[in-house]
Amino acid sequence: MAPFHRSCRSSRPSRSPAVPGLLATLVASSAAGQAPFAVAVVDYLPGTGVVEGYDDPTSALGEPSRFTADPLFPSAVTPFASAYLPTQVCSIGGGGHLAVEFETPVTDDPRNPFGIDLIVFGNSFFIDAAYPAGVVGGFFGDGGTIEVSPDGSTWTPIPNVAADGLFPTLAFEDVGPYPTRPGSVPTDFTRPVDPLLGPMLVGMTHEEVVEAYGGGGGGAGVDLATVGLSEIRFLRVSLPADSGFTIEIDAASDVAPEIVSADLDGSGTVDGGDLAALLADWGGVASDLDGSGTVDGGDLAALLAAWGGRG
Repeated sequence: MAPFHRSCRSSRPSRSPAVPGLLATLVASSAAGQAPFAVAVVDYLPGTGVVEGYDDPTSALGEPSRFTADPLFPSAVTPFASAYLPTQVCSIGGGGHLAVEFETPVTDDPRNPFGIDLIVFGNSFFIDAAYPAGVVGGFFGDGGTIEVSPDGSTWTPIPNVAADGLFPTLAFEDVGPYPTRPGSVPTDFTRPVDPLLGPMLVGMTHEEVVEAYGGGGGGAGVDLATVGLSEIRFLRVSLPADSGFTIEIDAASDVAPEIVSADLDGSGTVDGGDLAALLADWGGVASDLDGSGTVDGGDLAALLAAWGGRG
């Protein structure tokens, strides 16, 4: 996608000559507190067609962009107004790739919403069928292959998930489709969107999209179980040499698991009713309090530790 994108534009800007080079050394993020997000660049090859200035791979570290501080077109990031500044996104052209590392492993956690473990944020956007009302008339994204690795050397491609694809980023829950100021209710960039939502998006208003996102910030969701991996620490996004276009990557995040309350029966207190519910689910997953994937002795210990409280 053209990095200068505004969703109301219908044409792409001209491309600069290819930016050569390979960043083979580790580029660490200087920001602190980014554990859920990619924190370091381990490899970057821009590829062909990348616009000069959009070849800074550190733009893809940290959390996704929430506001585009363009003096001419300031805007909070929404599914109709994606991030596009060189400080926000890193471009990858034909034959190029970007590999980043997480501070701690991204795990296939059974408590993760919708089974999604990893989210990749590009700058795709919805086409507005009733501009500026914000009605989804279609979708624009440039794809890109996602690969994951536990060690940074053995890579496994993720099928049927485009890096710069569904779902376009939503930064705030309390703004319209084209806001000129940030909102006050930020979305959760570690919460994925239900992948089954895709076919139902066309015709939705911006307000309906916000509700459907369920507090999440969008992005392309990856379920590690689909490729048989229990955990990864590295992510790579690439384009084939003959692609003829570029994609833009904003960020990547580790999904936060949903914490199961020890108050399993909803009585307001952890007591014998919750113990009975846990024992009835022994060997299952619904009452998995410690995230091990199975209700067992660890969950019993967690329930007893919360005994008499509210869970």
